[in-house]
Amino acid sequence: MQRNPLPDDPGPVHASHGRGTNQTGVRLYNERLILSLIRRHGRLTKVDIARLTGLSLQTTTVVMNRLEADGLLLAGERQRGRIGQPAVPYLLNPDGAYGLGMVVGRRACELVLMDFVAGVRRRERLTYPYPLPDQLIAFAGRTLPGLIATLPPAAQARICGTGIAMPFELWNWEEVLEAPKDALAGWHDFDMAAELSRLAPGPVRVMNDATAACAAELTFGGGSAYRDFAYFYIATFIGGGIVLNGSLFPGRSGNAGAFGSMPVVARGPGGGTGVQQLIRSASLYRLERQLGAIGIAGSQLWEQPDDWTRFSGPVDAWIEEAAEGLAQAIASCLAVVDFEAMVIDGAFPAAVRDKLVKRTVAAFARLDRQGLTETRIVAGTMGRAARAIGGGALPLLDTFGRDLDVLFKD
Repeated sequence: MQRNPLPDDPGPVHASHGRGTNQTGVRLYNERLILSLIRRHGRLTKVDIARLTGLSLQTTTVVMNRLEADGLLLAGERQRGRIGQPAVPYLLNPDGAYGLGMVVGRRACELVLMDFVAGVRRRERLTYPYPLPDQLIAFAGRTLPGLIATLPPAAQARICGTGIAMPFELWNWEEVLEAPKDALAGWHDFDMAAELSRLAPGPVRVMNDATAACAAELTFGGGSAYRDFAYFYIATFIGGGIVLNGSLFPGRSGNAGAFGSMPVVARGPGGGTGVQQLIRSASLYRLERQLGAIGIAGSQLWEQPDDWTRFSGPVDAWIEEAAEGLAQAIASCLAVVDFEAMVIDGAFPAAVRDKLVKRTVAAFARLDRQGLTETRIVAGTMGRAARAIGGGALPLLDTFGRDLDVLFKD
């Protein structure tokens, strides 16, 4: 995959460059900037870092030596065959830090232990017909100690915290989830972060599950190739995220990219058309119901999550319906922001994702696009793991991600 050059990456920020900055903030900012660059490129030499950031080679050396001493960077093998002294590339140390992630889905919950390079070291899963707060906290209480114990004691001290990726306002989806009336009412005043903080080490942060998946695509997947993109993540319900100028844009309420609520035109059973939300066209609960209509339990989709070939007929019909809705949603997005790319991913097999992308491209080509900037419609790269990796990444990004706010750290 070709990655963008980085002329727009911020260079070093010195204390004299802005009111309120201080030496601690500058040091933290430059450390985070260097870690972010190495994460994006895989491995870089000190000369590479100095060139990309504008830092002096001496300052770069001091910062990188400190990161190596802290266990966050590893020195690779010297690169020979060039003029001058052999260069040493540096890469992130997978054991440099860890994050715990909890993914609350409409049909399942996952707890993951993730390392510094997004490697999932351990995963535990609980399935259910619909999520209940007490059930999930009990699952975490049973599972977290064993998850953490897979690391040696010294490594356990490197756990930065816990990220929760979950849908907002779960109580609004009782009818669609076919849950009993008021079964999800307990979510109204339930503080998941506060409850989990009693069980998990470090700070706990909550993010919308589709936004967390978008963060994973941007930070660890193919999304880093694009400066701006809209991200559609399809699970039981469709959601999404927005990236602007290379950074995740959560919005003022954390709900930016709520594409499931976008109105689209859809065909009804009798052949007529009407307006409905995208969530009614491009969500996997629709496929579950279509399977149920022909006598197949929709839960079977999750028993073999990487191979849906035996459901090919209903899956193909669902893809056609979903692609029409996605194409309209993409056109609507482009009318607001001229995104460089539209990324489609979800909790389904790669073959289903690729076919959906192909059908969406075809449906988009049939629309009246006069006045819209062209965009690329591409497949995501994280798949079913996107939300789990996004959840586990939240504490790592909070601690080590590039963040201008650290310049003003007290």
